[in-house]
Amino acid sequence: MKYIGIIPARYASTRFPGKPLAVLGGKTVIQRVYEQAVSVLPEAYVATDDERIFACVEAFGGRAVMTRTDHKSGTDRIEEAMEKIEEREMNIEEGGRRKEEGDGLVVINIQGDEPFVQPSQIETLMHLFDDPSTQIGTLGKPFETIEAVRNPNSPKIVVDHRGFALYFSRSVIPFVRGVKADDWLPHYPFLKHLGVYAYRRDVLAEVTRLPQSPLEKAESLEQLRWLENGYRIRVGLTHVETVGIDTPEDLMRAEAFLSKQL
Repeated sequence: MKYIGIIPARYASTRFPGKPLAVLGGKTVIQRVYEQAVSVLPEAYVATDDERIFACVEAFGGRAVMTRTDHKSGTDRIEEAMEKIEEREMNIEEGGRRKEEGDGLVVINIQGDEPFVQPSQIETLMHLFDDPSTQIGTLGKPFETIEAVRNPNSPKIVVDHRGFALYFSRSVIPFVRGVKADDWLPHYPFLKHLGVYAYRRDVLAEVTRLPQSPLEKAESLEQLRWLENGYRIRVGLTHVETVGIDTPEDLMRAEAFLSKQL
């Protein structure tokens, strides 16, 4: 099995424009994400639609791919990046990556605003594909407080006994009958979804061609499109807490988090 990391990174952001280029502990956020990725993966690229981010990545010695500005999701941006990488390699190596590696290639999607993604989390994603039945992989982390479970910005996952996702929701799932809501946490292992994914190369190409689904539109969760179309998502477990950056306030919290790690 071979692995490649793709890090989608946009400059435009309603809550924090230019956040990939924000400085965190003396390095840009995107450089920290990239360095975490290549500490585990043999190959990684930043997929961006902005020349400033592209130039930044090349300046610190990373690899980057320019993509279109009109993508509706990071998954679509990753597919375009993979097509460009494969086309480039076909011009260099006879046969190209897709012919040589085929279904043996797994593409790992690492969010460009997750500078603290851990090598152990990436490795957990990779090991999900030791099982040939895994089409898509993602991560879940046990919730620690019922207040966090209730947060609609933290999607929940329900899994089957083999670790495949049954459903993702912004609502609290499942409902624990006969127990006061404040006391639910000891009665069920509520699982928080972390937004990192891995796909077999052919599956990535297929899911990006799917139209939006009713469940996806209802919950605003892209992964429901895949479930609704019959794809299976295996969930790996992590107990590592990370700090994603969506706002300038998050960057301040990330600085505090980083200072504790040093």
